[in-house]
Amino acid sequence: MQPNAPTSCPHCSSGEEKPVIVETIIKPAAPAAYICPMCAGVGSDKPGACPQCGIALEKNPLARRNEPECCGDGGDEEVRDLWWRVRWSAAMTIPVLLLSMGMDLPVIRGIPHEASGWMQFVWATPVVFWVGWPLLGRFGRSLLTLKLNMFTLIGLGVLAAWVYSTVAVFAPHLLPHEAAHGMALYFESAAVITVLVLVGQLLELRARKATGSAIRALMNLAPKTALLVRDGVEIDTPVEAIQTGDVLRIKPGARIPVDGIVTEGSSSVDESMLTGEPMPRTKEAGARVTGGTVNGAGSFLMRAERVGANTLLSQIVEMTAKAQASRAPIQRLADRVSAWFVPAVVGVALLTFLLWWSFGPQPSLAFAVVNAVAVLIIACPCALGLATPMAVTVGLGRGAQLGVLIKNAETLERLQDIDIVMLDKTGTLTEGKPSVTEIVPLPGLSARDLLACAAAVEAFSEHPIAAAIVNAAKERNIPLATVTDFQSITGGGVLGNIGENEVFVGQASFLKKNGIFIESECLARSAQLQAEGCTVVVVVLNEKPLGLIAIKDKIKETTPQAIEALHALGLKLQMITGDAQPTAQRVAKDLGIDEVAAEVSPKEKLLHVYQARGKDRHVAFAGDGINDAPALAAADVGIAMGTGTEAAIESASITLVKGDLLALHQAFALSRATMKIIRQNMLFAFLYNGLGIPLAAGLLYPFTGWLLNPMIASVAMSLSSVCVILNSLRLRRFK
Repeated sequence: MQPNAPTSCPHCSSGEEKPVIVETIIKPAAPAAYICPMCAGVGSDKPGACPQCGIALEKNPLARRNEPECCGDGGDEEVRDLWWRVRWSAAMTIPVLLLSMGMDLPVIRGIPHEASGWMQFVWATPVVFWVGWPLLGRFGRSLLTLKLNMFTLIGLGVLAAWVYSTVAVFAPHLLPHEAAHGMALYFESAAVITVLVLVGQLLELRARKATGSAIRALMNLAPKTALLVRDGVEIDTPVEAIQTGDVLRIKPGARIPVDGIVTEGSSSVDESMLTGEPMPRTKEAGARVTGGTVNGAGSFLMRAERVGANTLLSQIVEMTAKAQASRAPIQRLADRVSAWFVPAVVGVALLTFLLWWSFGPQPSLAFAVVNAVAVLIIACPCALGLATPMAVTVGLGRGAQLGVLIKNAETLERLQDIDIVMLDKTGTLTEGKPSVTEIVPLPGLSARDLLACAAAVEAFSEHPIAAAIVNAAKERNIPLATVTDFQSITGGGVLGNIGENEVFVGQASFLKKNGIFIESECLARSAQLQAEGCTVVVVVLNEKPLGLIAIKDKIKETTPQAIEALHALGLKLQMITGDAQPTAQRVAKDLGIDEVAAEVSPKEKLLHVYQARGKDRHVAFAGDGINDAPALAAADVGIAMGTGTEAAIESASITLVKGDLLALHQAFALSRATMKIIRQNMLFAFLYNGLGIPLAAGLLYPFTGWLLNPMIASVAMSLSSVCVILNSLRLRRFK
């Protein structure tokens, strides 16, 4: 029997001949040692400031993976440097404050006004130009690159206050008479603003370090050394030196260093870092173990299979770090606002200066300087710039801790808009480990012969159903015959020759399409087994049916709870499977799934996704097999089971590490919680600037006589950023 369609090319999945393409493999560039926490794609090999937003670059977690402990933590060095600057600037600012605001104190009561100005200049100038030099450096860089940012406004405000006061002290004749005599200087504003901005930077840095705690915690799960067994001798070896195939001894209570397979002994292993479940799992010979998990009381030998960057733990760290560096679409709104916001603020400050100088009370120049500086300081868009990146960073890190790997920030935002979730059956809703439950030979043939015939051909297939049939033959000690001319027919079954005989194992629907007659009694029994939730394949010899084999795949224990939780979120659930209609209907009925599409090929799965999206619906597809990869890539959000194939995981934008749909509910809930935090942050940032700028410009002065002191504006500016970060950090407690 030959299928209707030509056999596909194993390399390009096409029946047409294609030219051979020689690929040149280029080794990817090493990740930058320092990256900007707010601006995607900005990196450097040296510490410094981001050329776009001015924020200090941070150590790249991916670059730190193989860094020895002696290298220290660049983030801690920056904290120490900022703390040093805060202490020195505060110490030198206190005398300036006392001189400018404490004239009634006995110690300074007799100091003449002119001498006080000189003394304030002496104390304030080092604060602005020595201790605060990093702030002015970022201000200068923003002007040279024309990338105006928060440090542009800070630099303009501080320098305006300092320059005005310096001129008033050294060259008062250059100022209008009423501004030069008897007017308070503003050295204290320049100094205090510098101190408060440094304090704000220190608080932000410490808070941002907390956002990366998820990655650091994951990185710390990997042990530094492993016990390598060679010629019966156990050698304490660095994990970096472990190679695929090495045999390792895992002692009681030790962390497993790499991914591999147990070869001797048994124990219970705590896999909570992957599954979130506190109950340890028993591991015996043949069981897989994962690097970073914790061994229990037993001891065993294991063979290393995936080492270095190929371990699951390393992949989790890399995916999380890359995702945290990506940008959510909602960030574009903040980017567009920031692009015109800083020039607009400079314009508002200039207008404020001109209006107060022209129409304000005497000394009008002093009022003009003070209010213009207040506008520049309070309008710093740092809260707006931090609103999205901080929430995304914390949310993705929390997802990694929960076993939900989200590839990028865009996926995190898209997830909240999903209204249809399409689910594959085998390996997604079920355990993906089917077993043969019944063998139904036609008269004249034994069950053993029927199974032997089917297992010989299925031995060449990697499908879970094939594995179930082959395992059933092995359990019965049935030898497998030699098969030639094997073919795998997508969506149909498998075909091969045993000697001179052609054997086909597959779906009855495919046989019907190809004109193979099946007896009514056989069809009736098949329908009965399918109604019980079994998958049924027909075994055909030389285009004549020999009998049926029924396979059943148990539904995962957590699947019913997961389906209920997804329904509670208001999601419509569809099962899209290549399995027979009766089997699919039975599983869907047991689980309460809304719609079923059965007996579909990978191409038809893809069409289902396209059709749903064409109706302006947002679709997520969850699957675990190679045949699910096209649909996973086409969906708005593709969700792969971590227990599935690499093709599925590569095609998907979310990976559920333990292959449990309950984690999918967590992913949806995390997305909604993160986007809620982002909206809160952006609303706070917009309201803060929308209300703060008019107040700083002196809007209330004609009615209340109240003006916003630049120092108070600086406090408010720093606190706004801290509030946004603290609000984002609430996601660390997400459950």
